[in-house]
Amino acid sequence: MNTLTRSDLKSEPKQLAAATPSQFLSFMLGQDMFAIGILAVREILEYAGVTPVPQMPPCISGVINLRGTAVPVLDLARRLEREPSPIGKRTCIIVVEVESDDGPFVIGILVDAVNAVLDIPPADIEPAPSFGAQVRAEMLQGIGKVQGRFVLLLNVQHVVSASEIAALAAGGALPQES
Repeated sequence: MNTLTRSDLKSEPKQLAAATPSQFLSFMLGQDMFAIGILAVREILEYAGVTPVPQMPPCISGVINLRGTAVPVLDLARRLEREPSPIGKRTCIIVVEVESDDGPFVIGILVDAVNAVLDIPPADIEPAPSFGAQVRAEMLQGIGKVQGRFVLLLNVQHVVSASEIAALAAGGALPQES
């Protein structure tokens, strides 16, 4: 399994320490470009399969072995209520670390292809729309404008929220924010 780590994401590791919230890892789901804040990304793995786990919600593909630790893998397309693409040679798992009520939480996010690290100035980021978006507004951190194209900036903390995934597993309705 080929792996990229945080230090590989930039050509000079010292630049990562100076990273600002305006740096995002961009990736594709179908024909749409999404991005997540670079500081949440631990590494990028070439897709080499997952081990299914019974009785998980459809958005959880299974688990992977990451240096001896079982890490759950979230199928982002299913999580965003989209039709998943077939697994291809560019399919990747982005391993992220987010804070939860129980401390740091590591999870893999299955995407169609990873693109690049983008520097998006705060002036080029619009707030998430309150309606009409392809994903629920609370899942978006904002919408970035890059070279005339919109990039949906995901709120990774909300996307991988353990409480929402547990609600999906229980078959309950997701909590709605007002």
